[in-house]
Amino acid sequence: MEMKEGKDLRWFDVKSVPEGYIFSKELRPNNLDSSFCDSIPVIDLENTPLEAIIKASQEFGFFHVINHGFPEKMMSDAMNVLKEFFDMPTKDRSGIIPNSKNWIYINSTDYNKDGVYLWRENLKHPCHPLEECIPQWPHKPTRYQEVIGAYLVEIQKLSSRIFEMICKGLGLEPGYLNDKSEVQLLSSNFYPPCPDPSLTMGILAHQDPCLITLLNQGDSTGLQFLKDDEWINVGAIPNAFVVNIGNQLEIISNGKLKSAKHRVVNNKDETRISIATFLNPLPECIIEPAKVLVNELEPARYEATQYKDFIGRNKSFGDYTGTILNATHSDS
Repeated sequence: MEMKEGKDLRWFDVKSVPEGYIFSKELRPNNLDSSFCDSIPVIDLENTPLEAIIKASQEFGFFHVINHGFPEKMMSDAMNVLKEFFDMPTKDRSGIIPNSKNWIYINSTDYNKDGVYLWRENLKHPCHPLEECIPQWPHKPTRYQEVIGAYLVEIQKLSSRIFEMICKGLGLEPGYLNDKSEVQLLSSNFYPPCPDPSLTMGILAHQDPCLITLLNQGDSTGLQFLKDDEWINVGAIPNAFVVNIGNQLEIISNGKLKSAKHRVVNNKDETRISIATFLNPLPECIIEPAKVLVNELEPARYEATQYKDFIGRNKSFGDYTGTILNATHSDS
């Protein structure tokens, strides 16, 4: 491994990609031009009709939200405190064995696909019940718990607002989705610059098994989703959230809304930090198509199942699977 010159070198301070990070040709990215971003819907929560949210969720499974009422300073504070976390010495970023309330730090060599490592680091922790989880989060940086705790309170408010709009757009009764959702998990990814992004992956293609994901990605690009067998760059809009439809909302909508495959590609010159919050059902919650959306012409396309069983039998979620099952069980 050829290292760059300088002090305090980390695993990504290299002049060429180490062999252990080079993916096979079929898994490597084929669209790295993140400066060119195909148009995905931008939803103005103050002015956009409900039909636009439903259409975006049907056609793309992804959309930006702006004029969302989330304090911009709180968005930037959360991003900054995560940057501080990933900039700390390794000993301060060492997580603990995962259980119901603890946080997990994943270094670049803690997760692999067929022996190949992702070009990223990851911090994740449970968020529900919030008051019980906060004391178990990282104690460094010292302001982490305060900043992220306040951030998640606002995430819950924003998600409730989006859920109510989706309910109205689908013809579901008010509260139908909010009654099934909690901010269960926060996952923050750190993608450092990569000498040759065409050889590596930040996150491999997957779907989110939640209801929705709310993503704060600052002004960094790299997120892509699959549409019509092509990888589309999501792009970045200042102070916007990216909303991603998850598997459980696709099921509840009886397939009217789509959960799209997505991935993250690396950048040669820039660091990407993202904060994903997952709105999940409780483990014992039964998820099935909403009865109002099922009839003779449109029969149920999915079987009713407990959320924990859905997660347990879908191993494609990688390191998310065990974490979410542990994170959402109070007795594990």
